[in-house]
Amino acid sequence: MPPSSPWWAPDVLVDRRPFLEARSRLLAAVRRLFASWGFVEVETAILQVSPGNEAHLHALATQLITPDATRTSRFLRTSPEFACKKLLAAGERRIFEIARAFRNRERGPLHHPEFTLLEWYRAEEGYDVMMSDCSALLAAAAEAIGVSRLTFRDRKADPFAEPERIAVADGFERFAGIDLLASVSRDETDRDCLAMAARKAGVRVAPDDTWSDIFSRVLVERIEPYLGIGRPCIFYEYPVAEAALARRSATDARLAERFELYVCGVELANAFGELTDPDEQRRRLQSQMAEKERVYGERYPIDEEFLAALSQMPQASGSALGFDRLVMILTGASRIEQVLWTPTA
Repeated sequence: MPPSSPWWAPDVLVDRRPFLEARSRLLAAVRRLFASWGFVEVETAILQVSPGNEAHLHALATQLITPDATRTSRFLRTSPEFACKKLLAAGERRIFEIARAFRNRERGPLHHPEFTLLEWYRAEEGYDVMMSDCSALLAAAAEAIGVSRLTFRDRKADPFAEPERIAVADGFERFAGIDLLASVSRDETDRDCLAMAARKAGVRVAPDDTWSDIFSRVLVERIEPYLGIGRPCIFYEYPVAEAALARRSATDARLAERFELYVCGVELANAFGELTDPDEQRRRLQSQMAEKERVYGERYPIDEEFLAALSQMPQASGSALGFDRLVMILTGASRIEQVLWTPTA
């Protein structure tokens, strides 16, 4: 439970100070690492026309008011992704940002409404390079903090070990006994097929669950707790239905170039081989917003400039890493508030 005293109480700060000092050292180490790789640090706008278009991400809304009292809707970004891709379209080749991001309806030991993402993008480089980046970043982070083990809830991992690579379909088979790809075709998913397999595996399925709902429940309940134990894990090749911003795999059109980095059962990073087809991207974003309206009764606008930029953007790969979670894993903190200088009340 969060402390009863406010975060600014001296005794609370004393307890949190070691985590916060580690956070500062890690920020400096991240900047040194990316500079050594030839990256440019960028700062993109927090206020956006669209906060992002994933069905289950919720934004904070506001208004811009001009001197003549004209009001325009804006959102606090859920990630800097759209803006960073516009910079790639403009000609940048290797960029990173340590970005404040905002998400509503998210609060818990690993979630906070205002948090920090480390995002980086490589133009004309494949997403397999992102896997190597994640491994090198973990090792550099552990070295900067002076730890040889990463820990969360009594789970441990070696930050210097080569990550285990598990395909998503293999993970569903290994940990849940489910043939995931039996429910996936190139452009469709079979909800009833996955529901039957999940029930057989002992996973609860509600009558109104979608294929995506069932996928997520199996992942959270049966698979995530076993990922990244002992050493980091690259969980890769998600179905296209779970990768709205990623391009299709060149070897299997049912799958996308998306992976997540797991350490100690915690998702740390989410990476893509970026989708650059604006027509396909529009279709996927519209599908996500239709689902959002069905479930939550609202939708966010689509950023037309983002879609226009995709037509000029080079092939690229990108990754978003939860910086606060990385600090937690490095320091053994149990709650995200412990590693935030000024948590949101």
